[in-house]
Amino acid sequence: MSKEISIIAKNIKKYRNKMGISQNKLSKLADITLHTITKIESGTMPNPRIKTIKKIADALNTSIDNLLR
Repeated sequence: MSKEISIIAKNIKKYRNKMGISQNKLSKLADITLHTITKIESGTMPNPRIKTIKKIADALNTSIDNLLR
């Protein structure tokens, strides 16, 4: 499972950088806390909820599937 989280973290950061937005901006677009974004990207949140991943994917204009690959 930790490998999956690191893939999610890596992909969130990749898509966020591709859009040229900060973690703070992403947190506002996804309507989740900056703390949550930071924890997911750093890999310290071992099991982000699917609802959270969906909000992030929507904010990044991508799919959950793309974040998991």
